[in-house]
Amino acid sequence: MRNKEKTRLGTLRMAQSAIKQIEVDERRELGDEDVLKVLDKMLKQRRDAARQYDDADREDLGDKERAEMVVIEEFMPAALSEDDLDGLIRMAISSTDARGTADMGRVMNHLRPEVLGRVDMGHLSNKVRAALAEH
Repeated sequence: MRNKEKTRLGTLRMAQSAIKQIEVDERRELGDEDVLKVLDKMLKQRRDAARQYDDADREDLGDKERAEMVVIEEFMPAALSEDDLDGLIRMAISSTDARGTADMGRVMNHLRPEVLGRVDMGHLSNKVRAALAEH
């Protein structure tokens, strides 16, 4: 507030409000994993909104969404490298004994807790699908 960073302040208040709303609705205190889920959902919403604004030639609004994404990403765990992600996918496929794309749900459910907030779930889904197709 003292630095007059309106975007940062607004984004942090929005995140705090979303977390508090869930706590009130569910009458429980959220743990770290739950907070990561909320922040991950907020990132996805901003990513989708920025894409839609760009498609509608509203770059000013798209830039606002991207600025909010930068603030939210500061509170997320470090992103996984592609090599690390590939290794986790291979391990998940072998540990779930997946044989093809029909087992994708099992592999995704195995990976979700390990990668939450560290990788875009759409990207993960595409990589898992490709790895299972080769398997």
